[in-house]
Amino acid sequence: MAGLVPGAAWGAGPIQLHPDNPHYLLWRGAPTILITSGEHYGAVLNQDFDYKTYLKTLESFGFNLTRTFSGAYCEHPGAFSIQDNTLAPKKDRLICPWARSDTPGYPNGGNKFDLTKWDPVYFKRLRDFLDEAKKRGVVVELVLFCPFYRDEMWDLSPMKATNNVNGIGTMGREEVYTLKHPDLLAVQGAMVRKVVKELKDIDNVYYEICNEPYFGGVTLEWQAHISQTIVETEAKLNTKHLIAQNIANGGQKIANPDPNVSIFNFHYADPPTTIADNYGLNRALGDDETGFDGHGPDPYRMEGWDFIVAGGAVYDNLDYSFTCGMEDGTANVKAPGSRGRGIQEQLAILKKFISGFDFVRMKPDKAVIKKVAPEKTSARALAEPGKVYAVYVRGNGPATLTLDLPAGAYSAQWVDTKTGKVAGTESVKHDGGEKTLVSPPFALDIALSIKRAGTE
Repeated sequence: MAGLVPGAAWGAGPIQLHPDNPHYLLWRGAPTILITSGEHYGAVLNQDFDYKTYLKTLESFGFNLTRTFSGAYCEHPGAFSIQDNTLAPKKDRLICPWARSDTPGYPNGGNKFDLTKWDPVYFKRLRDFLDEAKKRGVVVELVLFCPFYRDEMWDLSPMKATNNVNGIGTMGREEVYTLKHPDLLAVQGAMVRKVVKELKDIDNVYYEICNEPYFGGVTLEWQAHISQTIVETEAKLNTKHLIAQNIANGGQKIANPDPNVSIFNFHYADPPTTIADNYGLNRALGDDETGFDGHGPDPYRMEGWDFIVAGGAVYDNLDYSFTCGMEDGTANVKAPGSRGRGIQEQLAILKKFISGFDFVRMKPDKAVIKKVAPEKTSARALAEPGKVYAVYVRGNGPATLTLDLPAGAYSAQWVDTKTGKVAGTESVKHDGGEKTLVSPPFALDIALSIKRAGTE
């Protein structure tokens, strides 16, 4: 099974696919779904970012995930209209795997890079970040590469020839992540091997090959080369970390999955049709980035609930309120997407709700919901039939749900997705077949927990 070390004990070693249900994860001996509202991926590469405060904040909400970029890519101030962007370090504050040379000339301050040498300060910072995350119960998705969306981003990369002393990286930005340039490919491979070796004993990390590889000319052949480089390097180290691949914005049916990949990530996956399309692959599916749907928490909360109850294993809200100097996630900045305490508190409710189920024994269940009213109301369920059901309803209520339940005694509890408060309860004695439940009044969405009597 992809992602598992042969013969590994449950809970031993790095986070892995769950042996009983590989749609979910196993970490520290416990079934795991990863949910967060996290910063814009610059926690390590931006030396001005206080990641200890940041990780403490994630822990306070019960979040257990953060994404971070390796430093092979960074952004310029003002990119994508993001104020105080953590991926845009100030002058001479970028740190990355490659060491600085003695030659001045890096456009954002400091000397150019030497692609044949490593920066020990960077790897110390990376290790410390992962150690702090581990203390806080946070898993790190380390994103190795990212396409260069615009020339301004390529102009800041250590891999561009003008930014290093090695004369490597003379191509245009759309050929950086291809197999066309052996000298640059060797540099990338060496970086991957160095990172993997440095983190061989870390249990709270997995690797994403490349952020949004459907932009900037990134080829599938290059992605397969990077995943194989990880696998071959770890084979010599007697360890194995999960590998993630970013597939598409929205959704896509995966035709030829990379056998080295255990987590397939999507961005802006609302509605979560991509889960049903790819559930048969028996691997974890993630909604790995949100944004561009307004500033309030509602669309991002709803996207998260929909994705997780559809059977997803990872939900990561992109939250720009974590900035240098305000790593507690309270900055009120100009940026796309949802951010700050509103979405943080509401996603914490989702994390608590789904953690109240033995979700490894559950799967998406379309058959249980027979009817939903009023019109334009939708509902989906994650179920262990006859025992437990997690139901998510979108629309405006009261809503009437007709469910197909086996005979038995059940307790039903309606949960306000905005406050986490119990909005209503009902004891159900049922002879089997269709059963109608009516929700309390609600706006936009509500959650329902149904558990058979005696079920923990």
